[in-house]
Amino acid sequence: MATLLDPTARGRVILVGAGPGDPGLLTVRAVAALESADVVVHDGLIDPRVLDLAPATAQRISVAKRRARHTLPQDAINALIVAHVKTGAIVVRLKGGDPFIFGRGGEEVEAVRAAGLPVEVIPGVSAALGCAAEAMLPLTHRDHSSAVSFVAGQCKGLADQDWSGLAGKGRTLVIYMGVATAADIADKLMRDGVAPEMPVAVLERGTLAGHRAIRTLLADLGSMVERENVASPAIIVVGEVVDLSDAEDKLGRWARIAESVA
Repeated sequence: MATLLDPTARGRVILVGAGPGDPGLLTVRAVAALESADVVVHDGLIDPRVLDLAPATAQRISVAKRRARHTLPQDAINALIVAHVKTGAIVVRLKGGDPFIFGRGGEEVEAVRAAGLPVEVIPGVSAALGCAAEAMLPLTHRDHSSAVSFVAGQCKGLADQDWSGLAGKGRTLVIYMGVATAADIADKLMRDGVAPEMPVAVLERGTLAGHRAIRTLLADLGSMVERENVASPAIIVVGEVVDLSDAEDKLGRWARIAESVA
């Protein structure tokens, strides 16, 4: 893999995947990039311990994004990166997970290249992989799933997304940014023919303090998210592989409570 990590090279951008949260999941190359940074343009959910890997003299700029509330629109983030690079700075664009999985890294690479500037991408452990590993949830399994798909639960609105064939027997569907629309997601999948009893897990704050892995059936997904006060960051996993995980069975717990009351 070609690299631009040359201490004599100035005026460049390095898109770095910070992984799902735990600083221990950074790659060696990511750490080296941070140590070389003059400017770090970072997402809002980056662990402070990751930011501390950059030199004390490096400028740190947060471009945190939340649902319907952005510090800067994407075009402004692109312009900010380009402006700093043109001063001769080494700019590390630090993104949660992997830059090319729902990280808008492709758009930023296009903007930097359009400005005629050098750019490198250092991959990171995606949220799906990190959270699933922590919950002992295999996204593929020889006996249960031969395909895995990643979708965004908010991107362009659910009505604009075609998930036909992505979930069901022998398949795993991972949904990013789906907590706020969990009930709609469940309804959409069931309308598309996915069985209401299909196992589903919600992996909340994966690899971070206070992480939770909980599971139920697809028909109960929206209700579980509400009952358990699930909050972002979290991913949703739909498929038979969920039953192999360590996620706590919340529907079974409520069934046992009902039985004891009866």
